[in-house]
Amino acid sequence: MKKKPVLVTGGCGFVGRNLIKRLFERGESVWIVDNLFTGIHPDKWLLGFEKSKEGNLLHYRKGGLEAVFIESDVLDFFLDQIKKRSKFREKEFSDVYHLASIVGGRALIDGDPLLVATDLAIDALFFVWATRFKNRVQRILYPSSSAVYPTHLQTSEVKAILSEHHVKFDKMVGLPDMTYGWSKLSGEYLSQFAAKHYGLHVSCVRPFSGYGEDQDLTYPVPAIAKRIAKRENPVEVWGTGEQGRDFVHIDDCITAIFIALDKISDGQGVNIGTGKLTSFNEVIRILSRLEGYNPVIKPLSDKPVGVHARHSDTAKISGLGWQPKISLETGLERVLKAAKENLKA
Repeated sequence: MKKKPVLVTGGCGFVGRNLIKRLFERGESVWIVDNLFTGIHPDKWLLGFEKSKEGNLLHYRKGGLEAVFIESDVLDFFLDQIKKRSKFREKEFSDVYHLASIVGGRALIDGDPLLVATDLAIDALFFVWATRFKNRVQRILYPSSSAVYPTHLQTSEVKAILSEHHVKFDKMVGLPDMTYGWSKLSGEYLSQFAAKHYGLHVSCVRPFSGYGEDQDLTYPVPAIAKRIAKRENPVEVWGTGEQGRDFVHIDDCITAIFIALDKISDGQGVNIGTGKLTSFNEVIRILSRLEGYNPVIKPLSDKPVGVHARHSDTAKISGLGWQPKISLETGLERVLKAAKENLKA
């Protein structure tokens, strides 16, 4: 019997592209739904695949692997199926990775919060679809965010190590980070309902500050790496630069996602982070040391900065058998190399 494909919504984004690369390594075939709002068309990253078009579907094939791309807003995709007016045939999937969301760097989260709130609709329709077509879905991975944690625990005075117990839906959940945090908190609530009331296998992860070589420049690590690659002096940083984050390389994130999907089924969230708090100024210092110069750091007080300190308690994910393998210095070295190559292109 032919193996069922995997569905990845938002599969053309940073996380999606890296996830799909790993799924191919595992021998999985993939269906992708993405409206390319921030994603990159598969033509540009499914290199070496033979492309064909069948109706509204783009097929990419190489060896025994296949990717099927549907260029569509997921709101339309799921609503059309729920209303039974879809132009796509019904399909059964093994795993569903629901990555689709309106997400970006701090400028988007702070600058257009109601656009980001569209994620509430995206997730609601997704879980309605999943529960209406339970026979077509085996397992679900819902990516939440460290933005769900109460902001009062992430100040210059508190700097709490954020543990899963800080979000309890039977108690006070606290004030999350902007509409993005609210939407992901709501998505976690729906995840638990989908598991408890509808019997779905749902895994929920809370990634901290993921980064990687092909991340877009609206995120701080690749943006800083580009400045260093150009050997700018001074190097600009948003805010004072003393804001701290828990940086985890995308390759380690994907490994943690696979482990969570195998070992969590009740919709409960688990952190993906290293447990180490690193300031943006320290990121600049590491990158500039790798590049071999010592620039002045120029703070930009007029830029949005988010919370002051956000880092992870790693006990739960460690208990599932995951540890990060890529050190921050190694990861930043990879990002810097990619930034320098992009400047030459």
